[in-house]
Amino acid sequence: MKKYFSKILVGAVILLSIIIILSSSLLKQNLSPYNFEHAIVEDINEEKIEEDQIIQDLYLGYQQIKITITTGRYKGESFNIRNPMSRLYNVHTKIGDKIIVSIHEENDTIQSISLYNYQKEKIVYVLIISFFILLVIFSGWKGFNAVISLIFTGIMIIFFMIPMLFKGYEPIPITIITVAITTIITLLLLDAPNKKTMSAILGTIIGVVIAGTISYIASNVAHISGLTSNEAEGLIYIAEHRNVKIKGLTFSAILIASLGAIMDVAMSIASSIFELDKTNPNSSSSELFKSGMNIGRDIMGTMSNTLILAFAGSSLNMILFIVAYGMPYRQIINLDFLVSEVIQGMAGSIGIILTVPITALIASNLLKSKNKS
Repeated sequence: MKKYFSKILVGAVILLSIIIILSSSLLKQNLSPYNFEHAIVEDINEEKIEEDQIIQDLYLGYQQIKITITTGRYKGESFNIRNPMSRLYNVHTKIGDKIIVSIHEENDTIQSISLYNYQKEKIVYVLIISFFILLVIFSGWKGFNAVISLIFTGIMIIFFMIPMLFKGYEPIPITIITVAITTIITLLLLDAPNKKTMSAILGTIIGVVIAGTISYIASNVAHISGLTSNEAEGLIYIAEHRNVKIKGLTFSAILIASLGAIMDVAMSIASSIFELDKTNPNSSSSELFKSGMNIGRDIMGTMSNTLILAFAGSSLNMILFIVAYGMPYRQIINLDFLVSEVIQGMAGSIGIILTVPITALIASNLLKSKNKS
């Protein structure tokens, strides 16, 4: 029965994913005035470059290159373009390099062609496919279900949550709905619908909402606007031309960022308690709760550490910048960027810590109700 349920659920998730994608407004809009196409460097007509004295393997100057576009409307056509190279925008090409070019058109006429970047999608595809294959090989059917759940999570965020934000819906309820649906689907795909899964689902949703609520309250107290990132200018532009409500985006970011870690903790605690009950069916609810807490103490430190390190790692460049300029302590501790990162890291970690007793309490009481029935 469990096997049949899993297959039916996989089919239902795939069908739901297709419906979400096809009904998404993202497929009906193209806000960029540029088209991006594949191209290949056929020749270098002129090159005036010099090696940068500060950054290793970086060349400054410009190239005049001949390219042939290999995809899209202008496939097979060749163009001569200029390739300026600075420290911020630097793509040093050689003959035979596969590149991406941006084409700006007006009234079906090319206005400009610029070199955008190297072609990098192949390595992305290789890594993703390798991850999925290894997951399936070493985890079997559960690994396949995990792949489906990962894809579904991505679809929910990109094709459901983001379009809803563009339509002007409040970020907080939309993100909670997204998190709840992805949590339920993911945990049901990994295990059958039973009390253990229910414990993990409830523990995850409650833990994530707690983390988001803490971040929302702390951000309001600290007067964090949500415009502290490098994308702030772009967000302001989007808010002017679309109905995106920026205020709740910090809350949304916390929920999405902490979901994986909190889900992992919740399932680990729920599984441990249910296994302990199998080993010793005479254990009381309080004994199972204490055992779950003992197991949880070993998990709390490592998972919280993982979450904080993830936030710190994503901000490493800014940390180097702060240290290099020798900012005074009072300036550093009051930086919007730093306070925002601390709020995100601490809120997620508090969510993980509280998920342990919440899940242990739910699981032990559900087992107790099972024993009474």
